[in-house]
Amino acid sequence: MILRHIHYFLAVAEHGNFTRAADALHVSQPTLSQQIRQLEESLGTVLLDRSGRRVRLTDAGEVWAQHAKLALRNLDSGSRAIHDVAELSRGRIRLAATPTITSYLTGAVISKFHNLYPGIAIDWHEITQAQIELMLADDKLDLGIAFDHAQLAEIEYQSLFSETLNLVAGKKHVLMESVNALSVNMLTREPLVLLNTSFATRQHIDEYCRLLNIRANVVIETNSISAILQIVRKGHISTILPSQMDLEGTDLYSLQLDPPLPVRKVVILRRKDAYQTAAVRAFTQVLIDYADGIMARTVY
Repeated sequence: MILRHIHYFLAVAEHGNFTRAADALHVSQPTLSQQIRQLEESLGTVLLDRSGRRVRLTDAGEVWAQHAKLALRNLDSGSRAIHDVAELSRGRIRLAATPTITSYLTGAVISKFHNLYPGIAIDWHEITQAQIELMLADDKLDLGIAFDHAQLAEIEYQSLFSETLNLVAGKKHVLMESVNALSVNMLTREPLVLLNTSFATRQHIDEYCRLLNIRANVVIETNSISAILQIVRKGHISTILPSQMDLEGTDLYSLQLDPPLPVRKVVILRRKDAYQTAAVRAFTQVLIDYADGIMARTVY
């Protein structure tokens, strides 16, 4: 059975006559009759009663006609939905980012995208890079935002911007008395609250310390950036976070370490050869525009 069979059958049912239905369909009557017979053979039942002057639906034909009309309506709705998705008036996009990136990127990018395309639903996750890659590989995400050291072979990345990490402390912290970059040796003495070791940011910090042959004084570990900010704001514990974070009005201040932590690349992650919907392409462009703004504001 093919879509043509449904159209032909419904045309005969509407006109009650093969000749008029054939004229309306712009096909020959023998062709139309042959197609209807093929349909009936595929269904294993007679759909049309041809015994009278007017062709009528059998009981089976009445039932099947209802479903055939519904199928055509659904197909038509599907065609309109495809158009809506292509025009970005409807759809859904599944996204994820690591916590440090979420802390300064989510608000601006998601708000911009929603303002441009309010009909697109957004499913946002804040998880580790390892989890992002696994979800991308399993087709549970459309895009991830993380760093340029993807572990899975089926994941590819597109560079966005460079990120730097600085020491962050509250305004009453003794470190705020410093006006220049802080010696990295202070990390061995000053208490720190950091993301736990499952996060790429913590791994980046640990590698930095290992290369300098120092052991950071980590007294609190967590999986929450908001918890880190609350702890640093309220106490005398410091942390290490991206310099791109907007700390204005937070009673938090950022100081560079000496030597500084290595710059790392923030990237868009996606599964290789994955189909990109119009919504995915649009969100990617919003990300790129935002990244261009970050690069324009950053001075190294």
